[in-house]
Amino acid sequence: MNNQLRPGDAAPWFEAADQNGNPITPGTYSGRKILLAFFRNSACALCNLRVQQFIRRYETWKRQGMKIVAFFESPEANLHKYVGQQNAPFPLIADPQAEIYARYGVESSEAKMKATLAQPDIHEITARVEAAGFKLIPEEGSNFNRIPAEFLIDEQGIVQVAYYGSLITDHLPFEAIDRFAAQSRS
Repeated sequence: MNNQLRPGDAAPWFEAADQNGNPITPGTYSGRKILLAFFRNSACALCNLRVQQFIRRYETWKRQGMKIVAFFESPEANLHKYVGQQNAPFPLIADPQAEIYARYGVESSEAKMKATLAQPDIHEITARVEAAGFKLIPEEGSNFNRIPAEFLIDEQGIVQVAYYGSLITDHLPFEAIDRFAAQSRS
């Protein structure tokens, strides 16, 4: 995909409303480090587990000056029905038309989805997800082939890390996020 972002690119900004109707505009996070996470859909069990992991780390990252914004290619009603039940302390944004996904070059790939399902340990992964309390249920009308992506953006709005998953189960390692969050302001 040729419109993917690279480190050093200016982060494309947007205007949206979060799960509580709060506006998110280019100035909302000006001067702050940001983790932008693009998930599949609001019912995705793997995505919900990742959100749960973000919630557990949220206070530490917040103290270090990093904010989180999470996107879902789902209608707002589904956002509340599924991932919204976790009461995340950070913005969840519904982008059912994938307009912001397109600005960030977030990929949809049937080949990567099939490669995910063909992983030798996929049953162990799904068992861990279900043990964490997330059911493997489809979200009607969702893009089953969406591949997650995560971006670390510095205080000047410059992409420092652009991480495009190679599989549905592939995310930016927490060690990289922790290092970025812990960096002093430049």
